[in-house]
Amino acid sequence: MIRIKLFPLVGSFAENKDIARQVRIGRIIPALEGGKDVTIDFEKVEAATQSFIHALISDIIRKYGSEILDRIYFKNCSETVKKMITIVVDYMQESV
Repeated sequence: MIRIKLFPLVGSFAENKDIARQVRIGRIIPALEGGKDVTIDFEKVEAATQSFIHALISDIIRKYGSEILDRIYFKNCSETVKKMITIVVDYMQESV
């Protein structure tokens, strides 16, 4: 299991899609392909845009199917972040 702490990368408001993409390509996908589960830690991140969450996980769901969500854990999420994750996951599950 690897833990990715987002606050040092994005601050309290996660909006930069380029950072989300870098985290996805550089950390999440290699860990999953290496057989490890991933915890994405939103501690101190008060909010995230839908486009940030989309850039962070949608390509993974598209590539591996929604079953991959059994190996990705979202920790310390504010209510706002939870809503954005739910919106993106629901959208991706409808479109996969």
